[in-house]
Amino acid sequence: MEPCVTTAPAIELRRYGHNDLPDIRQTLLDVHADAYFDRRHEEFVQRFPWFVDHWGGREGFACVIAYEGGEPIGFTYGAPGEPGREWWREYLAEDPADPSTFSVSELMLRPKWRKQGLGQRLHTALLADRPEALAVLTVDTKRPRLQALYEGWGYRKVGERQPFPDSPLYAVMLLNHKHTA
Repeated sequence: MEPCVTTAPAIELRRYGHNDLPDIRQTLLDVHADAYFDRRHEEFVQRFPWFVDHWGGREGFACVIAYEGGEPIGFTYGAPGEPGREWWREYLAEDPADPSTFSVSELMLRPKWRKQGLGQRLHTALLADRPEALAVLTVDTKRPRLQALYEGWGYRKVGERQPFPDSPLYAVMLLNHKHTA
């Protein structure tokens, strides 16, 4: 009798840009619906389509979607910040020498794919060819383990903000991208 060997299907990461939004929009919404199923009735969670359109409408929009066997299992996306409008600067004592920033807006996985290193793979792929010196993201302050995960990736907390009255209070996390490659 030969030993049974099973191999998991490979995870494929695909890159998309601003012009691809019409083709990937529903995929992003579907993964989000699965990732936030337990919170689907919250008004802030229900506004996710607006955020997809807002970020996807930006010329520099970049997105990476992970697929297993052709099925989307997670994604991350963001866009470059506008020069001179780096909102996170208010949290720093000194301006960085190069304030060019890529804003990581979303990173999410379907529940069964969490805690397997896929989030970091998506994040690394999203920032791989970015010319910006810094990356910024926000994380719900009620998720300290997630904040610690980002700190393990090189981010540091520089402040807290609540961008909308019904949004969570977020930790503002900054990464010196030029020194992490």
